[in-house]
Amino acid sequence: MGRFSARPLGGHIGAVIEGVDLRDFDEEAYGALRAALLEHEVIFFRGAHIDDETHMAVARRFGRVSLFPVFALLGETEPTLQVLHDTPESPPETDHWHTDVTWLPEPPALGFLRAIRIPERGGDTIWGSMSAAYDALSAKIQALVEGLEVHHDMDTFIRNAESKLGEEVRRRGLGRILREAYPEEVHHPLVRTHPETGRRALYIGGDADQPILGLADHEAQAVRDLISRQIEQPRFQVRWSWQEGDFAIWDERSTVHRAVSDHYPLEREMRRCVVDGDRPFFTPSS
Repeated sequence: MGRFSARPLGGHIGAVIEGVDLRDFDEEAYGALRAALLEHEVIFFRGAHIDDETHMAVARRFGRVSLFPVFALLGETEPTLQVLHDTPESPPETDHWHTDVTWLPEPPALGFLRAIRIPERGGDTIWGSMSAAYDALSAKIQALVEGLEVHHDMDTFIRNAESKLGEEVRRRGLGRILREAYPEEVHHPLVRTHPETGRRALYIGGDADQPILGLADHEAQAVRDLISRQIEQPRFQVRWSWQEGDFAIWDERSTVHRAVSDHYPLEREMRRCVVDGDRPFFTPSS
């Protein structure tokens, strides 16, 4: 495995991986990478300079690459890399804390992101550790939020997809098709148990008005405000300043992220895929 190392970047989250060639790594290196990912929640490879084929191959080592729901409904049958391209005509839309595609009954487990074109300034991505944020809550607040469930709907996703993908998607009636394809009302625990580590983490999708089951609107808003203030603390975050060719892997089950939009209207182009996860669950203390 050579001189493999994981150099921590922050007090709670993030590490730079050195000494691993993503084009060719053995099972020992894979095991070490997975362990580093579970420990640090997001790992970075500076100057990896891999191509699309290698990007997908790395993701497949970690799980089954997801077929993005919109692509499936538009006729795709095999997973492909998503192109994330910010331009003056297509402004960035993800400068808010979120976890990907939580309106699915079984949301993604891991994300894989690669830098193709980076603006001369701005365009960083920030990740936040939702496990560290949960751990730092007082015992009384932990007891308050444990066991709560949140309704995750696809309305915001549909609006963003229609604006990004254009008239063809609107003409086909993407919203109607998605709701027919995914009719289940999706409720996820506000605090989820990590299926591999057993660690607990706050779990949000990113929509500001997600209903919390069993709470009045003003009560739900108070809980959301509390969690938002917790997430905003820099001590739970790591910020990555991209260079072309960089690669990142993160745990969708225990983190949130946001793509900072300070580069607009400069161009920023990325490639992303995710691998399948399981249904979020919460295990009460015995």
